Amino acid sequence: MLVVNIQKLHVRYGKLEAVRGIDMQIPRGEVFGFIGPNGAGKSSTIKVLATLQQDFTGKVEINGMDIVRHAQEVREKIGYVPDFFGVYEDLTTWEYLQFFAAAYRIPPGKRKGIIDDVLELTDLTHKLHSPVDALSRGMKQRLSLARVLLHDPDLLLLDEPASGLDPRARIEMRELLKALKEMGKTILISSHILEELAQLCTRIGIIEQGKMVVEGSVADIYRQLGVMRVVHVQLVRQSADLADKIRAVAGVIQVDEMTDRLAIRLHEDELPIEDLHDHIHSLGGRIRMFQPEAMDMETAFMKLTEGKTA
Repeated sequence: MLVVNIQKLHVRYGKLEAVRGIDMQIPRGEVFGFIGPNGAGKSSTIKVLATLQQDFTGKVEINGMDIVRHAQEVREKIGYVPDFFGVYEDLTTWEYLQFFAAAYRIPPGKRKGIIDDVLELTDLTHKLHSPVDALSRGMKQRLSLARVLLHDPDLLLLDEPASGLDPRARIEMRELLKALKEMGKTILISSHILEELAQLCTRIGIIEQGKMVVEGSVADIYRQLGVMRVVHVQLVRQSADLADKIRAVAGVIQVDEMTDRLAIRLHEDELPIEDLHDHIHSLGGRIRMFQPEAMDMETAFMKLTEGKTA
């Protein structure tokens, strides 16, 4: 079932067309990464899904419900964390979550248990009675995420959730998002931190000038670009003869012979990594270690975009 269904979405602010005919479908349980420079149309698209931007054209549905005709029902199914999260700083963490639990119409008898659960998930239990104003930026961001988890939404809309966080807080946020992914949450997340999105997301869409430039899994994007992958291979008995045979395999671009391993560069669209493993084995190589390098999303982003805005 599709949780998000966007077809031919256009968003205009006066003469500025911020979103130009985007199509996006996100099935249940998927983590979709939305990448693009500032002004590309990411926040405008997310605000449409959050029912906060009603001046648009196109078809937009969440759980099969039109977001204009069924705005209230849609709001009960989503959790939206904007890039500027905002919290009520004159409250404690407990009071803040109690307030929103009441706003979500959670029965009083269930609130404590639910609040305890989201505090544990976001690792904020020890800040239960702390004033929100005394929390670090990273903790405030986690508290904002705890707030939208209170009513167990089907879809999380996270607009730049790691924006402005220090490295430690960014790692903590990434681990929290991984936990939500393992719980089966459907998540749309926009970010400039491309490598972290590559680790988190099942699919990625790159947007520029209000248009979707490319969409697919990280591997799909790299195959479309023809970006080379590097695979490090350690053999039981490494030899120049075997290295020459590997160089002759179609799709292999370069083989660098190092002291303890081979560094093999290949085009995945011509030679999938799994097939390289089979070729080495068929050539008589006994593989001790076979390690593809992590894909560099920065390279894909720079190749696909020109840094323009709408």
